[in-house]
Amino acid sequence: MKKSKPETVAENTAKETKLSSFCGWEGDTLILNVLGTPSAKKTVIGKPKGNQLKISVTATPENGKATDFMVKFLAGEFGVSSKDITVVFGQFNVNKQLRIKSPKKLPPVIAKELA
Repeated sequence: MKKSKPETVAENTAKETKLSSFCGWEGDTLILNVLGTPSAKKTVIGKPKGNQLKISVTATPENGKATDFMVKFLAGEFGVSSKDITVVFGQFNVNKQLRIKSPKKLPPVIAKELA
């Protein structure tokens, strides 16, 4: 039997949601599938790639620091606190799913997809 790494508190409190796109609503919570790029030249929200949205950050991928940086960046982009964003899975991986509680604003690429 293969041992799996323990889940973080955030990963343990929310379960993965299957989406037909890179984003979708679950009540007032926005679910976002992300393909992260750490150590990038600029921190930006990119274009969709399949069922994921590319997001690049300048932070290095050390012990989840790039994901933490991404959460802080996205909090500003969505007009919420970092505490309103949960990493469902992917804290230490480029493939992630995030839950953003009651976003106050939507970046254009997400607003377009949800329209």
